[in-house]
Amino acid sequence: MAKLIEVAPVHDTGKGAGRVATMSTIAFTLMFAVWLMFGILGVPIQQELGLTDVELSWISALAVLNGSMWRLPAGILADRIGGRRVTLFLVFSTAVAAYFVSRADSYASLLILAFLVGFAGNLFSVGTTWNAAWFSRDRQGLALGVFGAGNVGASVTKFIGPPLIAGTAGATYAFGVEGGWRLVPVIYAALLIVVGVATWLIVPRQDRAPGSAKPIREMLVPLKHVRVWRFSLYYVAVFGAYVALSAWLPKYYVDNFDVGLGTAGLLTATFIFPASLLRPVGGALADRYGARRVMYWTFGLMLATSGILMMPNGYIVITHADGSETQHLAYQLSVWAFAALVFLLGCAMGLGKAAVFKHIPEYFPDNVGSVGGLVGTLGGLGGFILPPLFAYTKVWSGFPTSTFFVIFLLTVVCAVWMHLTIVKMLHDNSPELAGTIELPLEEARA
Repeated sequence: MAKLIEVAPVHDTGKGAGRVATMSTIAFTLMFAVWLMFGILGVPIQQELGLTDVELSWISALAVLNGSMWRLPAGILADRIGGRRVTLFLVFSTAVAAYFVSRADSYASLLILAFLVGFAGNLFSVGTTWNAAWFSRDRQGLALGVFGAGNVGASVTKFIGPPLIAGTAGATYAFGVEGGWRLVPVIYAALLIVVGVATWLIVPRQDRAPGSAKPIREMLVPLKHVRVWRFSLYYVAVFGAYVALSAWLPKYYVDNFDVGLGTAGLLTATFIFPASLLRPVGGALADRYGARRVMYWTFGLMLATSGILMMPNGYIVITHADGSETQHLAYQLSVWAFAALVFLLGCAMGLGKAAVFKHIPEYFPDNVGSVGGLVGTLGGLGGFILPPLFAYTKVWSGFPTSTFFVIFLLTVVCAVWMHLTIVKMLHDNSPELAGTIELPLEEARA
């Protein structure tokens, strides 16, 4: 089997790079759809099983947890044996788990199966490592951005789910497959098998494994750098929050704007599309202007949009000395204004996701698997932690908009840490300029 692996430097671009990029992106798009399918399926599941909001949040959260916790070892494994093998294993094993979701008949079984389906999310670090091995460094920002655009898979269930669920409810098909929400995971299982076979046939058999001769201990050395953990926190904000909102928004729309599940799915897609499809644009901008500048744009836009979205609907009541009351500064966000702001929030996340991963091959060109795996792991874990946090803060505060207060605080921490780090780097590199701004103009020009 060792003959199938070609150890190649990451700066070379092979003839099979296009096929790797195409099939890895297709597979990742479908796997992402399966990973986040409970965002739509959760509404009829909640109705059927009589679940609370907190119980429902744990179904999506467990899928996200398992789709995050293995990203580091999956990235290292792809570095050592090639992304082709790891991709095929994940695709086919997820197909099995997805099928059995359709047979679940209790909350406990759904929690277990949601956790197993979560393996799908680990394909991200595998695909990142796989593409980085096949593309030259001056093209990696765009290549990883195109692959990462597979996040758009989160919108697939938003489109096909509601009409399938409504149109097939109560029906039974071949092999005892039931209609309604149970039909969706069966369709995904079949599609995963098709994509797995196509990947096996199309991508080069001679794969690239830059880390095949490198000890695992050596691959883990970069994880000692604080920089890696800082990148991971950025990714919690731009990816973990994206995953959490992709699963949370359909129910948010249904509960707070009195729209149907189909409409909620379409409105959620207006967040998912820019957050996914702008990822290649973010990669190209990072290649041209630098990842730091794109991150400033990202955090600035995220702070502005989440700062507005976190404001609760209502008004101020003033009680006067005579006992009368008056209402002032009434505030209410319409569904269209809300959707527009969430769209802009998605744009920021789309650019930021690519910019974060542009840092990795630049700083750690020989350890993309391990560093990308850790960043992806912690970013995905953000997607695990945030949905229950959204639910608990809503219960604690009574405000549905507390969801965006959580995102706002997270973004503040990331932006402040990034800015302080950059200022320190500039000061360390040019200490003689530290006091220039305080000097008289004539002396400053000297």
